[in-house]
Formats: sequence, structure tokens, C-alpha cells
Amino acid sequence: MKKKLEVCIDNSNGIEACVIGKVDRIELCSSLTEGGLTPSVEFMREASLLKIPVRVMIRPKSDSFHYSSSDIQSMCNDIDIVRSFGFEGVVFGATKNDDRLDQLSLKILCDHATGLKKTLHRAIDSISDPIGAVDLAVDLGFDFILSSGGAENAEKGLSVLKEMNKRANGNIEIMPGSGVNISNAKKIAFEGGFKWFHSSCSSQIQNNSKQEQKETYSTYTDSKKIISLRNAIN
Repeated sequence: MKKKLEVCIDNSNGIEACVIGKVDRIELCSSLTEGGLTPSVEFMREASLLKIPVRVMIRPKSDSFHYSSSDIQSMCNDIDIVRSFGFEGVVFGATKNDDRLDQLSLKILCDHATGLKKTLHRAIDSISDPIGAVDLAVDLGFDFILSSGGAENAEKGLSVLKEMNKRANGNIEIMPGSGVNISNAKKIAFEGGFKWFHSSCSSQIQNNSKQEQKETYSTYTDSKKIISLRNAIN
């Protein structure tokens, strides 16, 4: 079975690169440097013209995955906007102060997102038992979990990812993400038996500003890396 690639993007350049690279799905965000936040309505409108499946990040702040009732209401409002554009699904997560998933908040969000596909994002990597949390994700109605296995990157967390995949037992897709690249993708794919992979497929370019006192770089989605990574996992 052909393995598939989801690429996270936060600007129009990313859209173009994903079209050229023929990604299987886009995770639409803003502020990838902060781990990905909810994108603007304007960016959603632009992405809604694509034929590529899109899941939209629902994350209002970057400092934690702990959300107040007003945060949850704001996230529900954003889910309504996503639905209005006809996107495939949404991506979100929430945790409690006691190192567990926030079951109540996640249930509210999942219920509000009825009819949309749902990915539980890397909030699961910040809790003590990501393997055990797979069962809750299934019960709540998620169809994907994006995870690095609780580690700095997916390669280092491969053993936990494999256990999560066993726990999933075909009831939910475990999608390795964070640090998935051309050099390690084949190993992760071969050892883990995963069907989907997540990556930013990013490169850096030096900024050419004479006013800058030191070298600065901008990050962009690299269509060549997308193509190479798609080939590496298959």
C-alpha cells in the first residue's frame, strides 16, 4: 500500500510547493515557528480553492495546551469557520495540569466538529502516557494522531510510536511527525509500519538585506524536499 505524506504550511508559498510536490494532504496553520496556530480566515479562503485535502489547525495560543472555557468557545467558533469553507477536517488537542489529555474539553470540541475529520495533534506528546491516550482518542472520535512518540522527534520516539500503533489496532492512524526527513523516513516507515507521515519539508534561504548587521534566514516549504520525501517513504 502506498504511504502518504501530510505537509504543514503557514503561507502561500507553502500552498504552491504542496501543489508542485503533489502532497496527499495539507495541515493549514499560521506561525509554524511556534508549533502551528490557527490560520487566518484569509489564508483559509485561499486554501479552500485547492483540490488537495486540507485539515486546519485549531490552536489559539502557543504557550500551552491548557484552555479556558472562553478558549474552547473561540476554538468552536474557528471550527465553524473551517466547516463553512468545506475543508476535510480539523487538528486540535488539549491537556490538563495533571499531565493528561483534557477529556472534557476534547469532547466539547469533537462534538462541535461532528461531520469533520479530526486529528489529535502533538499535545499528546506532552503527557505522561501517550500510549494509553490512544484509547481515549479513539473513543472521542479522532481518526488520526500526530505524534513524535513523546520525544524530541519521531526518530527518537520510534519505539513509543510503534507501541501506539499496536495499541491503535487499526482503529486510528498514528502519523509520525517532527523531524521526519529524507534521512530517517525510510527507517521510520520500514520499522513502524505507518501509512501516513507528517513533515514541514522546509528549507532555509539567506536574507539579502544590507541593513542587517548579521546573517538572517527565512524558512520556506521546499517542493523538492516534498518530492524526495514522498519517494523515500515508498
